[in-house]
Amino acid sequence: MTFSSEVEENKIPIRKPPRGKLGVRVFTALLAGILIYAGSRVFWGKRAEGQRPHFQMSVPVVAVVAKKGDIPVYITGLGTVTALYTATILSQVDGQVLTVPFKEGDVVNKGAMLAQIDPAPYEAALLQAQGTLERDKALLAEARRDLKRYDILAQQNSIALQQRDDQKYLVQQYEGTVKLDEGLVQAAKVNLAFTRISAPFSGRMGLRFVDPGNIVHATGTNAIAVITKDQPITVIFPVPEEDAPAVMKALNAKKSLKVEALDRAQNRVIATGRLLAADNQIDTTTGTIRLKAIFANEDHALFPNAFVNARVLMKTLRGVTVVPSSAVQRSPEGTFVYVVEKNNTVSVRRVTLGPAEKDRQSIAKGLSPGETVVVEGVEKLQEGSMVRVQAPRANPSGKQS
Repeated sequence: MTFSSEVEENKIPIRKPPRGKLGVRVFTALLAGILIYAGSRVFWGKRAEGQRPHFQMSVPVVAVVAKKGDIPVYITGLGTVTALYTATILSQVDGQVLTVPFKEGDVVNKGAMLAQIDPAPYEAALLQAQGTLERDKALLAEARRDLKRYDILAQQNSIALQQRDDQKYLVQQYEGTVKLDEGLVQAAKVNLAFTRISAPFSGRMGLRFVDPGNIVHATGTNAIAVITKDQPITVIFPVPEEDAPAVMKALNAKKSLKVEALDRAQNRVIATGRLLAADNQIDTTTGTIRLKAIFANEDHALFPNAFVNARVLMKTLRGVTVVPSSAVQRSPEGTFVYVVEKNNTVSVRRVTLGPAEKDRQSIAKGLSPGETVVVEGVEKLQEGSMVRVQAPRANPSGKQS
């Protein structure tokens, strides 16, 4: 006999819990668990936040000590290398080119032959002019001798004075003719000399434009070659008009201002020279004044029409505070540096900048020599940050970066 049958026989009622109260109990238990879980998270989170300020990670940075040094003050500008002299060699007479003896790119001396034009026509013209001169000189001599005779006869009243005067004027005509012939002879000699084209100055020859056998003309525009004088050589470069008074003051005082020519990247000094002159007016379109510097160019490092960066050394600041340029930070409020304090924290220091040279920056105000400034790792810093100072890395050249 089973339990269910006993219940039925004894008529024992079985009470079933209502479904609604069971659901409420389950929901209440779940809600209580969620609230307990959430409360514990909030509690431990606030506790963690309360403990966080008591432990701060140190930021690794690279720092260097500000030093006392010298900073040169330059005026810079992008300049063009210009030959001291430049000449386009053209023919001054017509004729056939016989020889072009120079070699392209060679350095020639003043007076060296650059081309020879056929001289035969001009030699013949000279000979003809000399013959005409000799003939007219003989006629002049005969007229002068006759004039002496007429003077004697006129004094004796043997001839009319008009005849003597006519002979006198004939002598003057022959004298004018002889002068004309002498001028023609000189012109013929000049034309003959022009058949030999010579270098007007010592310099470097360019490419040859005319070959032997070509016909050249005095009125033609085809050059034989171009010669440039590149020892010494000049560089012309503009500087802002604000710098003009200082430059003119130095030039008027006969001071020799040092000028350096650098490559386009401004990493290497190509040549060193001195300031030669300044233009006599300011370019109103650019607000600049052109300066000219001269260089010995003994190694031919400067080439005509090349672009170089020129800078004039105006003065040198002695004993100023100097830091690497990477230490200077910029913000809308101005320039500042991160200074490492004795407790290994950093402070923001506002500074006033002075002149700079390459990767060196002078500080005019706000920093003293001996203070340590951060040069790497500044992107994670703020006022009061804890730092761990590391030594600067050494580059392949052996210098510390």
